[in-house]
Amino acid sequence: MNIQQLEYIIAVDTYRHFSKAAEASFVTQPTLSMMIQKLEDELGVKIFDRSQLPVQPTEIGKLIIDQARIAVAQVNQIKEIILVEKCVVKVVFRLGVIPTVSPYLLPSLMQVHHDNKYDVRIVISELTTEQILLGLSNDSLDGGILATPLKEATISEKPIYYEQFFAYVSPYERALYAKNALDENDLNTARLWLLDEVHCFRTQILHLCNLKKRRGANQSIFSYEGGSIDTLISIVDKNEGLTVIPEMAIANLTKEQKKNVRPFKNATPVREISLVTRKEFIRERLIDLIVSEVKEAVPVSLQDEAMKKYVIPL
Repeated sequence: MNIQQLEYIIAVDTYRHFSKAAEASFVTQPTLSMMIQKLEDELGVKIFDRSQLPVQPTEIGKLIIDQARIAVAQVNQIKEIILVEKCVVKVVFRLGVIPTVSPYLLPSLMQVHHDNKYDVRIVISELTTEQILLGLSNDSLDGGILATPLKEATISEKPIYYEQFFAYVSPYERALYAKNALDENDLNTARLWLLDEVHCFRTQILHLCNLKKRRGANQSIFSYEGGSIDTLISIVDKNEGLTVIPEMAIANLTKEQKKNVRPFKNATPVREISLVTRKEFIRERLIDLIVSEVKEAVPVSLQDEAMKKYVIPL
Protein backbone atom coordinates (compact mmCIF):
# COMPACT_ATOMS: atom_id res chain seq x y z
CA MET A 1 0.00 0.00 0.00
CA ASN A 2 1.26 3.50 -0.82
CA ILE A 3 0.04 7.10 -0.75
CA GLN A 4 -0.48 7.13 -4.51
CA GLN A 5 -2.95 4.26 -4.28
CA LEU A 6 -4.82 6.09 -1.52
CA GLU A 7 -4.95 9.22 -3.70
CA TYR A 8 -6.39 7.16 -6.55
CA ILE A 9 -9.24 5.68 -4.49
CA ILE A 10 -10.03 9.17 -3.18
CA ALA A 11 -10.17 10.44 -6.77
CA VAL A 12 -12.53 7.65 -7.83
CA ASP A 13 -14.74 8.33 -4.82
CA THR A 14 -14.79 12.04 -5.64
CA TYR A 15 -15.60 11.69 -9.36
CA ARG A 16 -17.43 8.32 -9.20
CA HIS A 17 -15.93 7.58 -12.60
CA PHE A 18 -12.62 5.85 -13.38
CA SER A 19 -11.84 7.88 -16.53
CA LYS A 20 -12.52 11.23 -14.83
CA ALA A 21 -10.53 10.17 -11.77
CA ALA A 22 -7.61 9.13 -13.97
CA GLU A 23 -7.71 12.45 -15.83
CA ALA A 24 -7.77 14.39 -12.55
CA SER A 25 -4.85 12.28 -11.29
CA PHE A 26 -2.84 12.79 -14.52
CA VAL A 27 -2.53 9.06 -15.24
CA THR A 28 -4.11 6.72 -17.77
CA GLN A 29 -7.24 4.86 -16.77
CA PRO A 30 -5.55 1.42 -17.08
CA THR A 31 -2.80 2.56 -14.69
CA LEU A 32 -5.28 3.89 -12.15
CA SER A 33 -7.47 0.78 -12.39
CA MET A 34 -4.45 -1.50 -12.00
CA MET A 35 -3.17 0.33 -8.93
CA ILE A 36 -6.60 0.20 -7.26
CA GLN A 37 -6.95 -3.49 -8.13
CA LYS A 38 -3.56 -4.18 -6.52
CA LEU A 39 -4.69 -2.37 -3.37
CA GLU A 40 -7.91 -4.38 -3.26
CA ASP A 41 -5.92 -7.62 -3.72
CA GLU A 42 -3.53 -6.63 -0.95
CA LEU A 43 -6.37 -5.81 1.45
CA GLY A 44 -8.52 -8.74 0.38
CA VAL A 45 -11.66 -6.63 -0.05
CA LYS A 46 -13.48 -4.78 -2.82
CA ILE A 47 -13.32 -1.01 -2.35
CA PHE A 48 -15.63 -0.19 -5.27
CA ASP A 49 -18.71 -1.83 -6.75
CA ARG A 50 -17.92 -1.59 -10.47
CA SER A 51 -21.31 -3.03 -11.48
CA GLN A 52 -23.03 0.26 -10.63
CA LEU A 53 -22.99 3.45 -12.67
CA PRO A 54 -21.78 5.79 -11.43
CA VAL A 55 -19.31 3.60 -9.58
CA GLN A 56 -20.05 3.31 -5.84
CA PRO A 57 -17.83 2.43 -2.89
CA THR A 58 -18.72 -0.72 -0.99
CA GLU A 59 -19.56 -0.46 2.71
CA ILE A 60 -16.02 -1.47 3.70
CA GLY A 61 -14.76 0.75 0.88
CA LYS A 62 -16.39 3.80 2.49
CA LEU A 63 -14.48 3.16 5.71
CA ILE A 64 -11.21 2.66 3.83
CA ILE A 65 -11.70 5.85 1.79
CA ASP A 66 -12.50 7.90 4.91
CA GLN A 67 -9.27 6.70 6.50
CA ALA A 68 -7.38 7.29 3.24
CA ARG A 69 -8.51 10.93 3.26
CA ILE A 70 -7.12 11.35 6.77
CA ALA A 71 -3.82 9.68 5.82
CA VAL A 72 -3.35 11.75 2.67
CA ALA A 73 -4.24 14.97 4.51
CA GLN A 74 -1.63 14.16 7.16
CA VAL A 75 1.03 13.49 4.52
CA ASN A 76 0.16 16.82 2.87
CA GLN A 77 0.45 18.50 6.26
CA ILE A 78 3.98 17.11 6.62
CA LYS A 79 4.82 18.62 3.23
CA GLU A 80 3.36 21.95 4.39
CA ILE A 81 5.53 21.88 7.52
CA ILE A 82 8.62 21.53 5.31
CA LEU A 83 7.49 24.38 3.06
CA VAL A 84 6.88 26.61 6.06
CA GLU A 85 10.31 25.76 7.44
CA LYS A 86 11.88 26.67 4.11
CA CYS A 87 9.73 29.83 3.88
CA VAL A 88 8.40 28.69 0.51
CA VAL A 89 5.22 30.47 -0.60
CA LYS A 90 5.04 29.17 -4.17
CA VAL A 91 1.87 27.11 -4.17
CA VAL A 92 -1.59 26.52 -5.62
CA PHE A 93 -4.39 27.65 -3.28
CA ARG A 94 -7.77 26.10 -4.10
CA LEU A 95 -10.44 28.57 -3.07
CA GLY A 96 -14.22 28.18 -3.00
CA VAL A 97 -16.38 31.33 -3.03
CA ILE A 98 -20.14 31.47 -2.43
CA PRO A 99 -22.30 32.81 -5.32
CA THR A 100 -23.61 35.80 -3.35
CA VAL A 101 -20.03 37.06 -2.92
CA SER A 102 -18.18 36.05 -6.09
CA PRO A 103 -19.73 38.50 -8.64
CA TYR A 104 -18.91 41.48 -6.45
CA LEU A 105 -15.55 40.44 -5.00
CA LEU A 106 -13.74 38.35 -7.61
CA PRO A 107 -13.17 41.00 -10.33
CA SER A 108 -11.35 43.25 -7.85
CA LEU A 109 -9.59 40.34 -6.13
CA MET A 110 -8.24 39.04 -9.43
CA GLN A 111 -6.91 42.49 -10.29
CA VAL A 112 -5.26 42.85 -6.88
CA HIS A 113 -3.68 39.40 -7.12
CA HIS A 114 -2.40 40.12 -10.63
CA ASP A 115 -0.87 43.43 -9.55
CA ASN A 116 0.80 41.97 -6.46
CA LYS A 117 2.56 39.30 -8.53
CA TYR A 118 2.88 36.88 -5.62
CA ASP A 119 4.14 33.42 -6.56
CA VAL A 120 0.78 31.91 -5.57
CA ARG A 121 -1.73 30.53 -8.05
CA ILE A 122 -5.31 30.86 -6.80
CA VAL A 123 -7.74 28.38 -8.36
CA ILE A 124 -11.28 29.66 -7.71
CA SER A 125 -14.55 27.72 -7.79
CA GLU A 126 -18.01 29.20 -7.22
CA LEU A 127 -19.66 26.87 -4.69
CA THR A 128 -22.35 26.87 -2.04
CA THR A 129 -21.41 26.87 1.64
CA GLU A 130 -22.25 23.16 1.90
CA GLN A 131 -20.03 22.36 -1.08
CA ILE A 132 -17.15 24.41 0.34
CA LEU A 133 -17.35 22.63 3.70
CA LEU A 134 -17.38 19.28 1.89
CA GLY A 135 -14.36 20.36 -0.18
CA LEU A 136 -12.45 21.31 2.96
CA SER A 137 -13.30 18.00 4.62
CA ASN A 138 -12.21 15.87 1.66
CA ASP A 139 -9.13 18.02 0.93
CA SER A 140 -10.30 19.13 -2.52
CA LEU A 141 -10.24 22.77 -1.31
CA ASP A 142 -7.73 24.72 0.78
CA GLY A 143 -10.05 27.53 1.78
CA GLY A 144 -13.37 29.22 1.25
CA ILE A 145 -14.83 32.71 1.30
CA LEU A 146 -18.32 32.59 2.76
CA ALA A 147 -20.69 33.98 5.38
CA THR A 148 -19.86 33.25 9.02
CA PRO A 149 -19.95 32.42 11.89
CA LEU A 150 -20.38 28.73 11.08
CA LYS A 151 -19.63 27.30 14.53
CA GLU A 152 -17.93 24.29 12.95
CA ALA A 153 -15.43 22.61 15.30
CA THR A 154 -13.06 21.63 12.48
CA ILE A 155 -13.06 25.02 10.73
CA SER A 156 -10.93 28.10 11.38
CA GLU A 157 -12.51 31.47 10.47
CA LYS A 158 -10.72 34.73 9.68
CA PRO A 159 -13.31 37.53 9.28
CA ILE A 160 -12.48 39.86 6.39
CA TYR A 161 -15.35 42.30 5.98
CA TYR A 162 -18.88 43.16 7.05
CA GLU A 163 -21.56 44.31 4.62
CA GLN A 164 -25.02 45.62 5.33
CA PHE A 165 -28.24 44.34 3.79
CA PHE A 166 -30.33 46.72 1.70
CA ALA A 167 -33.82 46.44 0.27
CA TYR A 168 -34.19 46.71 -3.50
CA VAL A 169 -37.75 47.91 -4.20
CA SER A 170 -39.77 47.93 -7.40
CA PRO A 171 -41.18 51.38 -8.34
CA TYR A 172 -44.52 49.57 -8.76
CA GLU A 173 -44.58 49.11 -4.97
CA ARG A 174 -45.69 52.71 -4.55
CA ALA A 175 -46.14 52.75 -0.76
CA LEU A 176 -42.79 51.12 -0.06
CA TYR A 177 -40.98 53.00 -2.81
CA ALA A 178 -42.08 56.30 -1.27
CA LYS A 179 -40.23 55.46 1.95
CA ASN A 180 -36.65 56.60 2.52
CA ALA A 181 -35.96 53.56 4.70
CA LEU A 182 -37.80 50.28 5.29
CA ASP A 183 -38.76 48.52 8.46
CA GLU A 184 -38.17 44.78 8.77
CA ASN A 185 -41.95 44.30 8.83
CA ASP A 186 -42.15 45.81 5.33
CA LEU A 187 -40.60 42.59 4.04
CA ASN A 188 -43.66 40.72 5.24
CA THR A 189 -46.19 42.99 3.56
CA ALA A 190 -44.96 42.81 -0.02
CA ARG A 191 -43.95 40.23 -2.59
CA LEU A 192 -40.47 39.20 -1.48
CA TRP A 193 -38.22 37.58 -4.07
CA LEU A 194 -35.71 35.16 -2.51
CA LEU A 195 -32.75 33.02 -3.47
CA ASP A 196 -33.33 29.29 -3.51
CA GLU A 197 -32.83 26.98 -0.55
CA VAL A 198 -29.10 26.24 -1.00
CA HIS A 199 -27.96 29.81 -0.31
CA CYS A 200 -27.04 30.90 3.22
CA PHE A 201 -27.93 34.47 2.19
CA ARG A 202 -31.55 33.34 1.99
CA THR A 203 -31.37 31.94 5.52
CA GLN A 204 -30.14 35.27 6.85
CA ILE A 205 -33.01 37.10 5.14
CA LEU A 206 -35.48 34.72 6.74
CA HIS A 207 -33.92 35.48 10.12
CA LEU A 208 -34.03 39.20 9.38
CA CYS A 209 -37.78 39.32 8.86
CA ASN A 210 -38.85 36.27 10.91
CA LEU A 211 -40.38 34.73 7.79
CA LYS A 212 -39.69 31.20 8.96
CA LYS A 213 -42.51 31.60 11.46
CA ARG A 214 -44.82 33.19 8.90
CA ARG A 215 -44.20 30.96 5.92
CA GLY A 216 -46.95 28.48 6.71
CA ALA A 217 -49.49 31.24 7.26
CA ASN A 218 -48.69 33.20 4.13
CA GLN A 219 -47.25 31.29 1.21
CA SER A 220 -47.97 34.15 -1.19
CA ILE A 221 -44.86 36.07 -0.16
CA PHE A 222 -42.71 33.36 -1.77
CA SER A 223 -43.60 34.05 -5.38
CA TYR A 224 -40.36 32.84 -6.92
CA GLU A 225 -37.02 31.53 -5.71
CA GLY A 226 -34.16 32.62 -7.94
CA GLY A 227 -30.64 31.31 -8.31
CA SER A 228 -28.73 34.61 -8.21
CA ILE A 229 -29.06 38.10 -6.76
CA ASP A 230 -28.68 39.62 -10.23
CA THR A 231 -31.66 37.56 -11.42
CA LEU A 232 -33.77 38.79 -8.51
CA ILE A 233 -32.79 42.40 -9.24
CA SER A 234 -33.91 41.95 -12.87
CA ILE A 235 -37.22 40.47 -11.72
CA VAL A 236 -37.86 43.41 -9.38
CA ASP A 237 -36.98 45.85 -12.19
CA LYS A 238 -39.77 44.44 -14.35
CA ASN A 239 -42.35 43.41 -11.74
CA GLU A 240 -43.84 44.30 -8.40
CA GLY A 241 -42.20 43.35 -5.11
CA LEU A 242 -38.75 43.69 -3.62
CA THR A 243 -35.65 41.71 -2.75
CA VAL A 244 -32.74 42.08 -0.36
CA ILE A 245 -29.19 42.63 -1.64
CA PRO A 246 -25.73 42.79 -0.03
CA GLU A 247 -23.92 46.12 0.13
CA MET A 248 -21.22 45.08 -2.37
CA ALA A 249 -23.90 44.52 -5.03
CA ILE A 250 -24.82 48.23 -5.08
CA ALA A 251 -21.63 49.18 -6.93
CA ASN A 252 -22.76 47.05 -9.90
CA LEU A 253 -26.13 48.83 -10.24
CA THR A 254 -26.87 51.49 -12.81
CA LYS A 255 -27.67 55.04 -11.78
CA GLU A 256 -31.39 54.34 -12.27
CA GLN A 257 -31.26 51.08 -10.34
CA LYS A 258 -29.59 52.76 -7.37
CA LYS A 259 -32.77 54.82 -6.95
CA ASN A 260 -34.51 51.55 -5.96
CA VAL A 261 -32.18 50.86 -3.01
CA ARG A 262 -33.45 51.47 0.52
CA PRO A 263 -31.65 51.00 3.86
CA PHE A 264 -33.35 49.44 6.88
CA LYS A 265 -34.28 51.68 9.79
CA ASN A 266 -34.12 50.82 13.49
CA ALA A 267 -31.56 48.09 12.73
CA THR A 268 -28.34 47.51 10.84
CA PRO A 269 -28.58 43.97 9.44
CA VAL A 270 -25.09 42.78 8.47
CA ARG A 271 -23.38 39.65 7.22
CA GLU A 272 -19.81 38.67 8.08
CA ILE A 273 -17.61 37.36 5.25
CA SER A 274 -14.59 35.29 6.22
CA LEU A 275 -11.80 33.15 4.83
CA VAL A 276 -12.27 29.67 6.26
CA THR A 277 -9.77 26.81 6.31
CA ARG A 278 -9.35 23.51 8.08
CA LYS A 279 -7.93 24.05 11.56
CA GLU A 280 -4.93 21.86 10.72
CA PHE A 281 -4.00 24.06 7.75
CA ILE A 282 -0.75 25.39 9.18
CA ARG A 283 0.53 27.75 6.50
CA GLU A 284 -0.37 30.95 8.30
CA ARG A 285 1.78 33.03 5.98
CA LEU A 286 -0.25 31.90 2.98
CA ILE A 287 -3.56 32.45 4.78
CA ASP A 288 -2.48 35.96 5.80
CA LEU A 289 -1.50 36.69 2.19
CA ILE A 290 -4.94 35.64 0.90
CA VAL A 291 -6.73 37.62 3.62
CA SER A 292 -4.67 40.74 2.90
CA GLU A 293 -5.45 40.53 -0.82
CA VAL A 294 -9.18 40.16 -0.20
CA LYS A 295 -9.09 43.15 2.16
CA GLU A 296 -7.25 45.12 -0.51
CA ALA A 297 -10.07 44.30 -2.94
CA VAL A 298 -12.82 45.38 -0.52
CA PRO A 299 -13.70 49.00 0.41
CA VAL A 300 -12.16 50.01 3.74
CA SER A 301 -15.61 51.13 4.91
CA LEU A 302 -16.67 47.46 4.99
CA GLN A 303 -13.81 46.39 7.27
CA ASP A 304 -15.10 47.91 10.51
CA GLU A 305 -15.05 45.15 13.14
CA ALA A 306 -17.55 47.13 15.22
CA MET A 307 -20.21 45.92 12.76
CA LYS A 308 -19.79 42.36 14.02
CA LYS A 309 -22.44 42.91 16.70
CA TYR A 310 -25.07 43.42 13.97
CA VAL A 311 -24.36 40.14 12.15
CA ILE A 312 -27.49 38.11 11.40
CA PRO A 313 -27.30 34.40 12.30
CA LEU A 314 -26.98 31.76 9.60
